[in-house]
Amino acid sequence: MAEERTSFFTEITASFSLFASLGTLVCCAIPALLVALGLGAVVAGLVADFPGLIWLSRNKLYIFIVAAVLLVAAGLMRKSGRTKTCPADPVKARACGRFKKAGTWIYWISVVLYVISVFVAYIAPMLL
Repeated sequence: MAEERTSFFTEITASFSLFASLGTLVCCAIPALLVALGLGAVVAGLVADFPGLIWLSRNKLYIFIVAAVLLVAAGLMRKSGRTKTCPADPVKARACGRFKKAGTWIYWISVVLYVISVFVAYIAPMLL
């Protein structure tokens, strides 16, 4: 029972890290990329339609910090849960295996999105 709960929380943390990574893309990376490509009018239209983007852009440092903390927490939980075995019950074992496989994909997609966001929001402007 405790192992199932640990696996569930590991996958939930990985999912939250994915949403945080997507948040970094929405707030900072995509608008910065659009402006760099000369599509500033598109960004202006997005800001007009979604005024919350301004608040996200102003607080991008905090968004990146929260996303990084969630990614580290998810990574630590994945590492500690890697050595735990799935239950002996075939149905629970299949569900456990699916959770582990899905969680691994979600986590690494989150990491890739976060790295892309950091590059576009902080490193690429220094290169231009």
